[in-house]
Amino acid sequence: MLADDTGAFRPALSFLTKRIERFMDCIPKDWNDGYENVTVGCTVENQDRADYRLSIFNKLPIKHKNIICQPLIEEVNLTDYLDNVELVVVGGESDRNARPLDYAWVLSIREQCIAHKVHFEFRQCGTHFIKDGKSYTLSTRDLCSQARKANINY
Repeated sequence: MLADDTGAFRPALSFLTKRIERFMDCIPKDWNDGYENVTVGCTVENQDRADYRLSIFNKLPIKHKNIICQPLIEEVNLTDYLDNVELVVVGGESDRNARPLDYAWVLSIREQCIAHKVHFEFRQCGTHFIKDGKSYTLSTRDLCSQARKANINY
């Protein structure tokens, strides 16, 4: 629960979208510059989608912004989009046909976040995970615990 401008408590809400271009068509009339208790996450999976979606996301009237790079399917540079972002979440795909997640991509995004003082969370490895050039196949049940073991959240 969060207190709003009037002191009333409202539940904290968050939602994710990869259709950020529709945001202004979907918000309530009293949205103004956003609600204190609402966090909006924009999902991106590769550089093309990051450039398209985050260029829109950066201009929107949202008080609390997160970027969700899950599933991350290639190296992504978020540097131009981290202003006014509170959190970046990274994770891989989970399925036997999942595309690989390279740990170097995860670490790169982490460094970008640290440089901009943006919180970073590595939420889950991918089923097909690459670290130091070696490929691993992980059980779906272990993806989150393996990410936590990396202990790289910022």
